[in-house]
Amino acid sequence: MFNKILIANRGEIAVRVIKTCRRLGIATVVVYSDADADSLAVEMADEAVHIGASPAAQSYLVADKIIEACKRTVAQAVHPGFGFLSEKAEFAQRCADEGIVFIGPNPGAISAMGDKIESKKFAAAAGVSCVPGHIGEIADTAEALTVSETIGYPVMIKASAGGGGKGIRVAWSRQDVEEGFPAVRAEAAGAFGDDRIFIEKFIESPRHIEIQVLGDKHGNVVHLFERECSIQRRNQKVIEEAPSPLLDPQTRAAMGAQAVALAKAVNYDSAGTVEFVAGQDKSFYFLEMNTRLQVEHPVTELITGLDLVEQMIRSAYGEPLAFGQDDLAINGWAIESRIYAEDPYRKFLPSIGRLVRYAPPAEGEKGAYTVRNDAGVREGDEISMFYDPMISKLCTWAPTRIEAVQGMARALEDFHIEGPGHNVPFLAAVMDQDRFVAGALATSYIKDEFPDGFSGTEPTAFQADLLTAVGCAMQRIQAQRLGRARADWTVVVGHGKQRVHLSGEGQSLTVDLLDEGRSLSLTDIAWRPGLPTFRGVLGGTAFTAEVAPAPEGFVIRHRAAKARVLVLTARSAELHDKLPAKAPADTSKLVLSPMPGLVVSMDVAVGQQVREGEVVCVLEAMKMQNILRAERDAVVKTVNARPGDPVAADQVLVEFQ
Repeated sequence: MFNKILIANRGEIAVRVIKTCRRLGIATVVVYSDADADSLAVEMADEAVHIGASPAAQSYLVADKIIEACKRTVAQAVHPGFGFLSEKAEFAQRCADEGIVFIGPNPGAISAMGDKIESKKFAAAAGVSCVPGHIGEIADTAEALTVSETIGYPVMIKASAGGGGKGIRVAWSRQDVEEGFPAVRAEAAGAFGDDRIFIEKFIESPRHIEIQVLGDKHGNVVHLFERECSIQRRNQKVIEEAPSPLLDPQTRAAMGAQAVALAKAVNYDSAGTVEFVAGQDKSFYFLEMNTRLQVEHPVTELITGLDLVEQMIRSAYGEPLAFGQDDLAINGWAIESRIYAEDPYRKFLPSIGRLVRYAPPAEGEKGAYTVRNDAGVREGDEISMFYDPMISKLCTWAPTRIEAVQGMARALEDFHIEGPGHNVPFLAAVMDQDRFVAGALATSYIKDEFPDGFSGTEPTAFQADLLTAVGCAMQRIQAQRLGRARADWTVVVGHGKQRVHLSGEGQSLTVDLLDEGRSLSLTDIAWRPGLPTFRGVLGGTAFTAEVAPAPEGFVIRHRAAKARVLVLTARSAELHDKLPAKAPADTSKLVLSPMPGLVVSMDVAVGQQVREGEVVCVLEAMKMQNILRAERDAVVKTVNARPGDPVAADQVLVEFQ
């Protein structure tokens, strides 16, 4: 086996590869940019090599620097992770030329399948059913318009070298193509160093289902069943699961056989993923092949018991697969939630900053479910604007899908983050939706279920009781410490008001709801002033709530339900009823930066008349370009930023008269 492997990547996948190498007794080297100098991966690896400035184009995407680091540290092989150089056939060939083993498929397989345009030509020639589209490179916006109108809207504009949800836009009209084509081309050039674009028909309400394949250098290929990745936002996967709730054994076998046949046709010899777009009727079409390890590989590992990183390493070393297709079976159900540094309450805009608190749920068995959390960060680390905003990948496994979903909901309760905005409340909302629990998924799920964006959810009856009980318990604990304990209070949760009587000792509390004539039993209380989470058991149901002090009460969040809870004396409650409502600030004449980033273009000037929907400026953050539009007809009064300027969140970019 290899003695030393260099990991040409960063973040959680670098940490993931290090863990497997440690178990196999293989020394590790990581490369790092300026932004990652103090990262967890650098701390964990046996050696670390600095390879340049923070932008990926000056560090992780520079093959010469990776090769030089391999030579300097005498690493025998390089694992590229995902993204960056992982699907570059030239890099795989360069490694071979330099006598370095590339832990991934051979250059020929990458060339045949890694390029989305060429892979569609290859698949079509091999008789594989493909999504209708224009198989070939699009030269400019004019040709993009011609092709789009020939195929028929809606169409998907895609970067040939794309991945990770980057370089993809859905165009529903001529205007969408005129704006989307140059934006996708710019994203592709910046993220992948390759601005080739193709266009295909966008199939409405599809499901995204992919087959994991695994091959060795002896002609053996197996599939490790499927993953459902239909819960997406902006073409970026958010929640994945294995197996798929759509497939029956016959469809699973057919998709798996097609994926294996395609892999064998190109002599595939590593881990890879054949992606399909599937209809609700279980019809499926080949979409593309990712010639690398997928972000969502943990759910496949959880249902098969295999370590895919280990299998990649063994295959690269030349070992034959130690199992055949008949040796593989699906065990239980696994779900992955991608924890992103983004603000779901502000249209999921990227959020950067320091992780003031980072407290994920403990990994391991939790009774009915098991928790796994793949992360590349620690408390105190900074989420950088230069890379994807992923914080971690939270997974749960259980014998059944319902138990895995319930386990994920509980695990999300136990995940506490402070600093940058994060999507944990949103993920919790999805887990609680009847449609998700029923497995009625589609790539349009988020748009269907949250058409106006995410603003949290209204408390259920249980959550309303929980908010009341937790607020009372916190008030009681604080008052007892000050020697001012009272038994009778008025609790205000949102627009509801409740008279309560408190009794109990130690970790147990009874909350009598006097207006309703019923009582709440809160036991196993685990909280003290200063703690950001409150744990307990309400009426026999264990829970974790996120809590923070507020004037005369607390802000409490349970899953996606968040409220300000006031615990007041009767007189204070009367006075609160008389307070005037505070009007929100008027920002209708301002265009604010929704996130920290760089101004790519400023498309308006002082004195210019703009119409509703017109582009005002373009910002880039986390490798994504974001178009800001005028929300009404107006005349530009001031312009406060120029192309190339760094801007902060909520900075005023343009002011209207």
